[in-house]
Amino acid sequence: MVVSVLSRAADRARAAIAEEADSFDALRRFVHAAADERIGALCPMLADGFDKEHPELLAERERLEGAVDSLMRRARQAGRLRDDVAVGDLLVALSQLTRPLPGSACMNFDQFVHRHLQLFLDGLEAPARSVLPGTPATWEGLRRDS
Repeated sequence: MVVSVLSRAADRARAAIAEEADSFDALRRFVHAAADERIGALCPMLADGFDKEHPELLAERERLEGAVDSLMRRARQAGRLRDDVAVGDLLVALSQLTRPLPGSACMNFDQFVHRHLQLFLDGLEAPARSVLPGTPATWEGLRRDS
């Protein structure tokens, strides 16, 4: 299941790059598509005794990383994405915003996911309206911390 979710998310990122003329619209499309793929559910799976070095997992993770890096680089180069965010910022927020709170009985939680993702995406757009605390989260930092 993890490999197929990563694969579908990478496919959705590549499609957004190919089909959206505006780089930030492509990023926005990917974020909403990744939420539909339930990518946020992968975080706990990858942290708890999962074989993170499985060849298929590594291949799909690298494909997804490359696609998301490309989405963000294009949006940044077009002046549409803040300079002070990195891919980890995007993925951590995506993971947090697409999972229901533990122990919640939110039967209709999904109705808020895309709304909250859009609020988050509005905050990623350049020009920045505030200074972010801390440093951007990178792929390497996320892997090291997991």
